Amino acid sequence: MARLNCGATIALLGTLLLGAARLPHAKETSEIYLPHQSGITVHIKLGPSQMAATFCYIVTSRKVTSLIIKAGERKTVSFSCLNPENHYVMEIQKNIDCMSGLCPFGEVPLQPPTSMLPTLNRTFIWDVKAHKRIGLELQFSHPRLRQIGPGESCPDGVTHSISGRIDATEVQIGTFCSNGTVSRIKMQEGVKMALHLPWFLHRNISGFSIANRSSIKRLCIIESVFEGEGSAILMSANYPEGFPEDELMTWQFVIPAHLRASVSFLNFNVSNCEKKEERVEYYIPGSTTNPEVFKLEDKQPGNMAGNFNLSLQGCDQDAQNPGILRLRFQVLVQHPQNESNKTYLVDLSKERTLSLTIEPRRFPLSRKFVPGCFVCLDSRACSTNITLAPGSRHKISFLCDNLTRLWLNAEKTINCQDHRYCLGRSYSLQVPPNILQLPVDLHDFSWKLLVPKDSVSLALVPAQKLQQHTQERACNASFSYLVASTVPGKNLYFGSFCSGGSIEQIQVKQNISVTLRTFAPNFQQDMARQDLTVSFIPHFKEDSVFMVTPDNKNKVYLRTPNWDRGLPSLSSVSWNISVPRDQVACLTFLKERTGLVCQTGRAFMIIQEQRSHAEEIFSLEEEVLPKPTFRHHSFWVNISNCSPVNGKQLDLLFWVTLTPRTMDLNVVIIAVVGGAALLLFALGLIICCVKKNRTKEIKGLTVGVYNDNPNTQMPMKPNKFQKGRKDNESHVYDVIEDTMVYGHLLQNANGSFHQPEMDTYRPFQGPMGDCPPSPPPICSRASTKKLTTDEPSPDIPPESESEPYSFSHPTQGDRSLENTSVPLLGVQEPEQPAK
Repeated sequence: MARLNCGATIALLGTLLLGAARLPHAKETSEIYLPHQSGITVHIKLGPSQMAATFCYIVTSRKVTSLIIKAGERKTVSFSCLNPENHYVMEIQKNIDCMSGLCPFGEVPLQPPTSMLPTLNRTFIWDVKAHKRIGLELQFSHPRLRQIGPGESCPDGVTHSISGRIDATEVQIGTFCSNGTVSRIKMQEGVKMALHLPWFLHRNISGFSIANRSSIKRLCIIESVFEGEGSAILMSANYPEGFPEDELMTWQFVIPAHLRASVSFLNFNVSNCEKKEERVEYYIPGSTTNPEVFKLEDKQPGNMAGNFNLSLQGCDQDAQNPGILRLRFQVLVQHPQNESNKTYLVDLSKERTLSLTIEPRRFPLSRKFVPGCFVCLDSRACSTNITLAPGSRHKISFLCDNLTRLWLNAEKTINCQDHRYCLGRSYSLQVPPNILQLPVDLHDFSWKLLVPKDSVSLALVPAQKLQQHTQERACNASFSYLVASTVPGKNLYFGSFCSGGSIEQIQVKQNISVTLRTFAPNFQQDMARQDLTVSFIPHFKEDSVFMVTPDNKNKVYLRTPNWDRGLPSLSSVSWNISVPRDQVACLTFLKERTGLVCQTGRAFMIIQEQRSHAEEIFSLEEEVLPKPTFRHHSFWVNISNCSPVNGKQLDLLFWVTLTPRTMDLNVVIIAVVGGAALLLFALGLIICCVKKNRTKEIKGLTVGVYNDNPNTQMPMKPNKFQKGRKDNESHVYDVIEDTMVYGHLLQNANGSFHQPEMDTYRPFQGPMGDCPPSPPPICSRASTKKLTTDEPSPDIPPESESEPYSFSHPTQGDRSLENTSVPLLGVQEPEQPAK
């Protein structure tokens, strides 16, 4: 509580002091006197943001909004408002003519003194005119200056604006703040210096002096002095406008002997030249080729010891289309690094589509000085980033205190131009070993895989199964694969995948990029165990197909591509999920409804068991997603999107778990009954076989007696039946068929006979899940649950009466082409394993 009271008291005291300080300011009166022949003019005027008329006026003998005081005049000035600094500014200009007389060399004073001037934002201007052969030098002893670009401001509000002349044309050299490295600026043919001081700053010195120099034969020379490690950003004259035509500008850098300097161009443009050539020239200590000439697009020198000069040379521009020449660059001075004496060979001479880029990592900006990291070609052409083209060979070195601040990005293209040549071929997506030997970390290695449209597709096959990165189960590996479509207009990101999952293969329809992204230095050890192969396969219609074999220990999380933005319109993706024989899969969706609203077309999900070909179709726009269901066989999940309305997107997350298969009570009962029936059938078959064998063994055994012509005569007639009954075997039959005995009962009215009915079981002979289910037409209004009429597998338990069989019946017509299969009438839910 005491602290709060103390704070309130301090705030109140500050307010009272500020009011007391400003109270006499409202009644302040300034007397301004300008000596004769001083060449000084004072102009008090409204600020650039003020309207032409205001309630605040300048009060002299009358109220005005603009006042000019010339040399030899004395005027008393006051204002009619309490805060004139919010409305008025003041310019004090001194004209110095060095062409008709001697120049007032030495330190430049502030005239009149700031104590005589009203408390306004003040701009002191010194306009020095000199002959073309005379050079003038502005010296800034303390503090030195720091150049700023358009739109930047100085922290203390003190700004230096310096201009030169080319005949009658004024050229802006630059705008500067305090606390920099610029110590001198030399110009020829005059100079115009403007010092802007804010109203609240009481400063009595200009901070610079003027000296006479011999002709410099160029527009200007800017000297930048470094006393230790640091950096400076400098710009060409008239930046960001065009550099004057056919002019020369030089920067001189003073570097301590124990430090090294490197130059990097941040922004530049070149003009259209008719004569000569725009270039930069370096005078580097110890160089045998001074001046060293570079184009603006070349890599600039680095790792330079000692003082050096940099010059920008313009050209004769095309009068019809001159263009713009401008340059903004940075000089970084730091201690030499240990890596600067080591060279590394990067040989891409045998590579036709592989390019490398070494560039700085992205770190948050810091106010403290941070040594730069440069990559040098042939130890002198250094830059913060370099790109090595295919077919090249370079020796590179590094000027960097910490190589972890750099990283490497690479890109390679694998193009299938003729499907007859590449169909069926495979390529291993491995990082070349010579790239991994560089001392910088690999960030991304991208393969662009290109195939002919509508003739070839791609399959990614990993040595170890992959896991899809989701929030529920994030990848925690040292590297991952990012798979995305590169088809123009197809904004489709399939996902991020790492080792240790259940995805055995990823098939995509068209061109893609596969990016290996690293997250830890030990990725090389992990990558040695993971070999990713791309194969060219026949074209298919789905955008992607995932082959999944779940692990019986972990959940398998799967989600639709473009999770953050939603599945693209009219896209289709399938998952082929394998279920082992001794397992049962449970399919679960994260949410009950998708929230999708279609603008055109329909969105469907199809779940199809591959063995029975039973399909379940769900409308993703209207219906509730299925609750957790058990799948006893391998199955497909296909999702097809419509064209959703704005703000709606299709994103589904589901997971699959495996549990051991167990037999339920019905299966046990069926098995017991079937076993008993089989036992009885075996016993009956054995009895029949025994009887039949005994029948064959007993020769002459009378099985049946039948005489269709009995002898009705007296036995005294010996000629009628010569043998006795026991000796005559004409009445003995080994086998009597029922149709022979009871055939008259089977006879129709027309004399024909019925043929016996025979039932025949026909096993399923079709394909077993080679292709994903075909989605219904987009405009279809099919019911949401439908089962096909395909036959079930013969190895499952006996079905109900609706189990399909084929029966052969004799009819009057030819019915050989008639479909005799019986359709399934109801939806069969998968049975849950017994607990």
